[in-house]
Amino acid sequence: MFYVKTVPTLTRAGTDITFKPLLCSRRLRSTVTSTSATQRKQQEDDSTGQHDSTQSESPGQPGARGRCSSSSSTANEITVDFDQSQEAYKSKDSLELLRSLVVFKLCSYDFLVDKNQEIMDLGKTILGQRGFNQFMKMTFYGQFVAGEDHRAIRPLIQKNQAFGVGSVLDYSVEEDISQEEAEQKEKDSCVSSAEKDSIGKDHIEQRFQAHEQFGDQRGGVTGARTYLYADEAKCDQHMETFIKCIKASGGSSMDGFSAIKMTALGRPQFLLQFSEVLVKWKRFFDFLSSHQGKDGMEALEQKLDLKQLQEFLTKLGAKGGYYGWFTGREEESSGTIDMLDWNSLIDDRTKISDLLVVPNVELGELEPLLGMFTAEEERQMERIFQRMDVLAKHAIENGVRLMVDAEQTYFQPAISRLTVEMQRIYNKDKPVIFNTYQCYLKEAYDNVTMDVELSRREGWHFAAKLVRGAYMYQERERAKEIAYEDPINPDYESTNWMYHRCLDYVLDEIALKRNANVMVASHNEDTVKHTLRRMNELGLLPRENKVFFGQLLGMCDQISFPLGQAGFPVYKYVPYGPVNEVMPYLSRRAQENRGFMKGAVKERDLLWKELKRRLASGELLYRPMY
Repeated sequence: MFYVKTVPTLTRAGTDITFKPLLCSRRLRSTVTSTSATQRKQQEDDSTGQHDSTQSESPGQPGARGRCSSSSSTANEITVDFDQSQEAYKSKDSLELLRSLVVFKLCSYDFLVDKNQEIMDLGKTILGQRGFNQFMKMTFYGQFVAGEDHRAIRPLIQKNQAFGVGSVLDYSVEEDISQEEAEQKEKDSCVSSAEKDSIGKDHIEQRFQAHEQFGDQRGGVTGARTYLYADEAKCDQHMETFIKCIKASGGSSMDGFSAIKMTALGRPQFLLQFSEVLVKWKRFFDFLSSHQGKDGMEALEQKLDLKQLQEFLTKLGAKGGYYGWFTGREEESSGTIDMLDWNSLIDDRTKISDLLVVPNVELGELEPLLGMFTAEEERQMERIFQRMDVLAKHAIENGVRLMVDAEQTYFQPAISRLTVEMQRIYNKDKPVIFNTYQCYLKEAYDNVTMDVELSRREGWHFAAKLVRGAYMYQERERAKEIAYEDPINPDYESTNWMYHRCLDYVLDEIALKRNANVMVASHNEDTVKHTLRRMNELGLLPRENKVFFGQLLGMCDQISFPLGQAGFPVYKYVPYGPVNEVMPYLSRRAQENRGFMKGAVKERDLLWKELKRRLASGELLYRPMY
């Protein structure tokens, strides 16, 4: 039975669980309307050889949200030419250009990429460790990694900054262990004592359980570094590393960013289980919404009538008044609730493990996802929050913004929710915490719009990084093998459409409120041009520092540096760490560049063009002045 009281208390399994309803200050209702999406025109991308969208007939385009007019202001229009090789490579000497050409060409050979680990091992044998390290600094390491520590990276950061490009510091050291060791660590860290012993284990879905076949989270991941849980002491070490990274960012440049991964800060078991709770609560809302004829609507448009909700749940065997869940006072209720109201049911409770309750439609009650947690497991969960809090405070002290990276979909709901909780605390006055949205996910637009609306209701700064995503192959294989719906968009075109749709929504929000912020983290030239066009249409100026651009160090300089020199806030994702310890990162970067560089003939053409221009003009010994 659902036992529901009109005071903020839920009864579960005979235990009272107190929580603080957030909606006392969430009475504002959204007036945003969205039209249904139609497929956008596709156009050949001449920088990657893949399709990308440059025009949209979706709600992201001007006027489609019913909120922003699209009058183009040609007087203040800012354009950037991405075809000028001299401007693109002003920050590089000729040896750096030659290195880029050689590295990109090597990355295009399948044999070298597939056998990169064996080749590097052979290189160590022939050259010795010292000689191999020097060779790597002259080639791949020098191209994609800034240096070994926070002191070594400072000259490069300052040089880039002199040419208008900032930095997102990312300590890219990974543990170099075997697949078998990685699988065992995953199994040990993602299964709790309660899960092993409790009858509640039956309630856990396959998707949110550790699977030995996919225990090595590094498999099939190209761009993102991976942390494998060892113990709490190791998590403290990761936190200290992030703190050093934050301080390095603050000491090297103004308004810098530092990247963190939440799986580095605690036992992933909690992220798995909390993700399942969030997904099941959303699924229950969708179930109730379908019974009120609201299915198929945009996420923000779905509103449940409380009277109908009470009648329906009563038929299921539930008891009590439901208005008290949301406002505490029935007479003040608007009579409807939306997904944000619904989400507020999962809030601060007496213990973190009390978050892990899920609605059971068949039984008509809230049931524990797992049985009793040990005291140590409860402390492990609390430490994730504590470590995040420490990092946020260090970021504020050092004038740095934190970029919380996205991870696998079975962790991501919890990561996003915890990041939003940090934003509610630390983004009140300015954007300190940035959440990451992976636009290859089918639910990306819903996630963005829900979080934007929450920030509007509560008055904090929405801050997002938009990426296409780094875990596609792993996610698809896992979904297929374990038999759950593939969370990834079906093709590249639909991912582009999703990216532009999310981007346009946030740009519209910036134009309306000037209280949102977005980093366009993309190497796709058409996406960057689309952003510039929309900024011109909406009257968004570079100097407002609301729209940022981001690319990886060593890639797409022909996009980053012209943007920076035109006054746009643009940042390079700057990995650093000792040569030996960033080898796993470099291995993935080679794999990622294989597909990218096979199609990205424009970057190589511009590099050749600039080298030939310098040779013809006698500037081959050119040294950047700053």
